[in-house]
Amino acid sequence: MPPPLHAPSPPCVLLSWRAAAEEGEAGSPPTPPYRQHHLPPSTDEEVDERSPYDRVLYGLHHDPRWLKEVTLGRRVGFYRFRGELGQGNFSTVRLALHQLTRDKVAIKVIDKSKLDQKTQRMLAREIANMDTLAHPNIIRLFEVVESLSRIHLVLEFAGGGELFNTITTEGRMTEAQAAAVFTQVLSAITYLHGLSIIHRDIKAENVFVAGPGLVKLGDFGFSTRVSHLEQQLSTFCGSPPYAAPELYKDESYLGPAVDTWALGVLLFFILTADMPFKASTVAGLKRHILTGVYETPSHVSPEASDLISSLLVQDPTQRPDTATIAAHAFLADAPSPPPPLDPYVLAPTFDSSPDYNEAEALQTLSEWGITRGNLQDSVPLGARSPALATYRILVHRLTTPAPAHSSLSAPSQHTQQLSSDPSTPTKETASTASPRRRLKLRNGHTPVSLSPGVKSRACAIV
Repeated sequence: MPPPLHAPSPPCVLLSWRAAAEEGEAGSPPTPPYRQHHLPPSTDEEVDERSPYDRVLYGLHHDPRWLKEVTLGRRVGFYRFRGELGQGNFSTVRLALHQLTRDKVAIKVIDKSKLDQKTQRMLAREIANMDTLAHPNIIRLFEVVESLSRIHLVLEFAGGGELFNTITTEGRMTEAQAAAVFTQVLSAITYLHGLSIIHRDIKAENVFVAGPGLVKLGDFGFSTRVSHLEQQLSTFCGSPPYAAPELYKDESYLGPAVDTWALGVLLFFILTADMPFKASTVAGLKRHILTGVYETPSHVSPEASDLISSLLVQDPTQRPDTATIAAHAFLADAPSPPPPLDPYVLAPTFDSSPDYNEAEALQTLSEWGITRGNLQDSVPLGARSPALATYRILVHRLTTPAPAHSSLSAPSQHTQQLSSDPSTPTKETASTASPRRRLKLRNGHTPVSLSPGVKSRACAIV
C-alpha cells in the first residue's frame, strides 16, 4: 500500500503538549482525526490527474523545492511568504499567499521558545476568542498552523495597514471621517461585549485600514472571555497611553469600562492626531491619567468634545455602555454599522438550501478536490484545519466588498487578478471571465508597501 500523506499541521496544543512530554508520552503531538490522503502513483501523467488540493498536499511533503522553502522559512502549510508587515514583542507579521485561492493573508509568526506559561495561556485565549468571531469590522482568523518551533496565526490581510500610521502620516481626520471610523470600532466592541469578550488593548495600532472608509479591529492577544460583564478582572494589561485609571490603582476592574476608556482615547487621537495624556515616562503618564486633566483643541466640536469627556470619566461606573455611546449626537450622521456575519462564514452549515455564497464556496472547493466529507471532518477542528481555512478564505472573498484602495480616502481602479487554476497564474480579467469566474475575480486586493512605519508596543502594566 502506498504511504499516506502526512496529515496537515497538528492542533495548537501549547500547555497539553508539554504535559504529555512530562508524563512520558510521545515527543510529538498526536495526529488529529484528519481524513487520510493516499498518494496516487508517481508518474507524471497521473500526477497531472490529481486535484489541486492533492497537488498542494503532495508538494508540501514530497516536492524538493517546496520542502527546501519550508526549511528556509519561506513557506508554511498552504501559504508561501511574500514579505514582512511588522514585528511585535513575541512575533513577526508576514504577508503570504494561499496556494489554492491565491488570496493574500497576514500570518502572525510566534516563536514558541519566547513563550512562558503566562504568554502561552494568553495565546490560547487569543486563538479561542478569534476562532468564534465573525464581524465585518474585526480581523478574521482563518487558520492556525503549528510546527515544532513556531505557531502561525493566519489572519485576514488589511491592505492599508495600521490606523496609527495613517493618521501620523496623513494627519487628523475630519469629524465626519472620524465618526464613520469610530462607529465601526464601536460596532466591533459592541459585538465583542455581546459575546462576553473584553478586548483590553484598543488603540490606533490595533485598528487596521481594509479599504476606503473601512477599518477593522485586530490583535486579541490581551482579550479575555468573562462569565458576565460585571465580572471583576485583575490582570493589568494593555498599552499605557490608553490604560484606564483603575488599571494604575492596583485594584480589580470591570472589563467593559476599560474598553470604553480606551475608545475615548482613540477618538481623541483620531480627531487631533495627538494623545490626551502624554509624558516621557510611564510614571509621569500614570500621574496625568489619574488626575484626568487633558486639553481639547479648539477645532474639536462641542459634540465630539462632549462624547470624549463622557468616555474619559475617572469613575468606571459612570462611563456609558456601547448602546449609549452609539446614540450620542456626535455619531448621529455616521453610517449605520454593519450587522454581524452569518454563521456559515465560520463553517459550512450543510443546509439543503444554503446561502448563495456558501453554495458558491462549496462548489469551488469541490472542483479543487476538497469534499463535503473533508469539511465535515474539519468542523470540530475549527481554525486548525487547512480545508476549513480554505473555505473561510473563499467565503471571506465572496462576502467582502472589493477594497478599491488601501487608503481611507482616495480610491483607485487597480485590483489584483486571481487565477482559476490554483497552481498557475493567469491573465484573465473580470471583464473577460465567465459569470462564476467574475464572482471569484471581483474581490482582488490592492498591493501595498511593506515599509514598517512607526510602531508602538503594547505592554503589561505591573
